[in-house]
Amino acid sequence: MSRFRAATAAFLLLFLAGPALAQSSCDPDGVQASGSIYRICMPPAAQYNGNLVIWAHGFQDAGTPVSIPEDQLCISGVCLSEIANLLGFGFATNSYSKTGLAVVQGLGDVIDLVNVYTAKKGKPNKVYLVGASEGGIITTLGLEKHSNVFSAGLALCGPIGSFPMQINYFGDARATFQYFFPGVIPGDPFHPDAALVATWSTYYDQVVKPLVMSPQKRTALNRWAAVAGLPYDASNFEATVEQSVRDVLRYSVVNLADATTTLGGFPFDNRSKWYTGSNDDFTLNLKVPRVAASPVALAAMAASYETTGTLRRPLISMHTKRDQQVPFAHQQIYTVKSFLAGSLFARYLPAEIDRYGHCNFTVDELVWGFFVMLAYDDLVK
Repeated sequence: MSRFRAATAAFLLLFLAGPALAQSSCDPDGVQASGSIYRICMPPAAQYNGNLVIWAHGFQDAGTPVSIPEDQLCISGVCLSEIANLLGFGFATNSYSKTGLAVVQGLGDVIDLVNVYTAKKGKPNKVYLVGASEGGIITTLGLEKHSNVFSAGLALCGPIGSFPMQINYFGDARATFQYFFPGVIPGDPFHPDAALVATWSTYYDQVVKPLVMSPQKRTALNRWAAVAGLPYDASNFEATVEQSVRDVLRYSVVNLADATTTLGGFPFDNRSKWYTGSNDDFTLNLKVPRVAASPVALAAMAASYETTGTLRRPLISMHTKRDQQVPFAHQQIYTVKSFLAGSLFARYLPAEIDRYGHCNFTVDELVWGFFVMLAYDDLVK
C-alpha cells in the first residue's frame, strides 16, 4: 500500500504544481430519456485511453430540483472530471431522474449513461464506476448486478451493508429524540407536517439547535447520542455532535415521506427494538414511540436495495469510521457478506479511514483508492 500512496503523492504533485498533461473539456449538459441531466468531459483526443469513468453522486434531499450536484464534483479545489481526464479517461456523470431516495432510478440512469456515452463518443473499452454515499450503494449494486457493463468500482461511504439498517439508523434517532426532547419537533414523529418539512432548515436553526445544544440539555444530548449511536470527534465534540444531530433529524423530517412513497410503504420498524445506553433503559423502551414497517416496503428493499457480496468484477470500498450519515458498520457487514460469497480480497477490498465525517476523504485517499481499483482490474480476470 505504501507504494500506491507514493504513486498517489507523485501524481498529486504533478497535477497541482506541474503543467497539465491534458485539458478537460466538457460538452454542454444533455438530458436522458428518464429526465436525468448528464455531463460528459473528455481529454484531448490524442491522450484519450479509450476508457470511461462514471461518477455516481450522493443523496440529494427530496423536493430539491433535479440537477447535477456541483458541490459533489470537486474536493479541495480539485475536480473529479479533471483528475479522470488528466489520466486519459473519459468522464461522465448525471443527476438521476429524481431527488430523495433514488437508488433504483440512479442505477438505471447510470447504465443508460453508458449507452449515451457510447452513442456520442464511441464504445469505451472499459467502464469504471465510482460513487459516494447513495452513489456508493449504486456502485456496489452496479458491480454485483451488471458485471457485463462495469469493469471495476470504487464505492465510498455508501449504505452497502444493509439498507433496512440505514433506514433504521435514521428512524431510531428520530424515535429516541422524541423521548429525550419531547415536543421540540411538533407533530407525529414519523409523519411530519408538510409545513414543517418546507421550513425545516429555519426551524432547526432557530428552535431545535439552540435547545438541544444548550448547556442545560447536555445530559439529555449525551444520553440520546449514546442511545442513537451518533458519532462525534472527541477533540471537537460540540461541532461534530451538532453535525450528527442536524443530519439524522434532517433525513427523518425532510426525506421520510419520499422514502415511503418510493418504497411503496412506510419502511421503518422498531416494534421489537430494545434501546440501550440511557440511565434508565426500561423507561426509555416503555415510552419511546413505536411504529411498524409496511410489508411492501420491506419487500421492495429486499428485492432492489440489498447487496449480496457476490462479485464477478473488483470492488474497492472506503469508509470513515465515524460517519454520521451512513454508519461504518455498513462496510463491516459487506465485508462479511463478501467473505461468505467468496469475494473478499479476491474481488473485494475494504479500506477504513479513522476520521469523523461523512465521505470525509482527502484527495490523495480518493486517488489512492482509484489506483487500487485499477490495479485490481488488472489482476482479476
